[in-house]
Amino acid sequence: MAGLLRFRFYFLLIFSATCLNLVHGRCLPKNQHVALFIFGYSLFDPGNNNYFNTFVRANYWPYGEQFFKYSTGRFTDGRIIPDFIAEYANLPLIPPYLQSINHQFTYGVNFASGAAGALAETNQGFVKDLKTQLSYFKDAEKLMRQKVGDAEAKTLFSKAVYLISIGANDYVSPFTVNSTFYHTFSKQEYVKMVIGNLTDTIKEIYKKGGRKFGLFNMGTLGCIPTMKALVPGNTGACFEEATELGKLHNAALSEALQELEIKLVGLKLAKHDFNMSTSERLNNPQKYSFKEVNIGCCGSGPYRGIFSCGGKRGGAEFELCSNPSDYWYFDSSHISEKTQKLLAELIWSGSPNITGPYNLKQLFEA
Repeated sequence: MAGLLRFRFYFLLIFSATCLNLVHGRCLPKNQHVALFIFGYSLFDPGNNNYFNTFVRANYWPYGEQFFKYSTGRFTDGRIIPDFIAEYANLPLIPPYLQSINHQFTYGVNFASGAAGALAETNQGFVKDLKTQLSYFKDAEKLMRQKVGDAEAKTLFSKAVYLISIGANDYVSPFTVNSTFYHTFSKQEYVKMVIGNLTDTIKEIYKKGGRKFGLFNMGTLGCIPTMKALVPGNTGACFEEATELGKLHNAALSEALQELEIKLVGLKLAKHDFNMSTSERLNNPQKYSFKEVNIGCCGSGPYRGIFSCGGKRGGAEFELCSNPSDYWYFDSSHISEKTQKLLAELIWSGSPNITGPYNLKQLFEA
């Protein structure tokens, strides 16, 4: 038995050393996989904020405890949507760009930064905004061309899927909505700037060969615990100004993406209706095995809407539920791992009315 175990060990050691495309124990032929590049805010951040000076972090208990058993920098109790998408696509976990010591981007990389916005002015100085994330992507693209040559790099970036979710912080961050910059514009003008930065990013990635994009619209922003806590009297009502901005964003985004589909030849979009999917489940929690959809699992104050989870910010004291899987929200602003998985499944294989005209599975197979 000992001899057999030694044989298996040496076989796996040699197999791993000779296979340059080993994923989940399978050796895939060169270039068979499709890379995944990720842009966004805390919904997608796997820990980039751990690697620069910011107070916007989740690298401490109880974040990450339900799956990783330690805090990774993900703003939830376990895995995030990109982790599940990578699993479904037979990819390894996609690493944070700022952690990438050896800069191996064969399977893609994650540029998302917690609290980031599409606008540079959103939480400026504490995040890596969308324009900065785009500059990181361009650096990665240049490095890949130097490493593997123009032809192979072109194939990788043209086959890759680009997953983007950003904009919520531009509308709900206290630093933003209380700023002079925010109040300089009408709501329509402000939304137009947010959408403009997002579509400009898609165009720039398109120039580098990107053709396949997964995108989210806005959920009901005013119903996040941190927003509900702002409503006087703690009536349970949602914060209507934030919800209104989300609706304006969704209408403008839909129109802008339709224009891109006409102008950019070969563009393929998986547009996930985040507003529809969240509203359906928040209105029917028992159907989806949620016991609480109004209060965060971790935090303090009304609806646990104060961003104090872990005691590192917003006050040293906080409450923590016994089972995060019962909760839609893990903390005052971020969804639980259970919710992340549910939404990942919808953008991966959802029907066209919820994710269309393609879903991510179709983009990876295209």
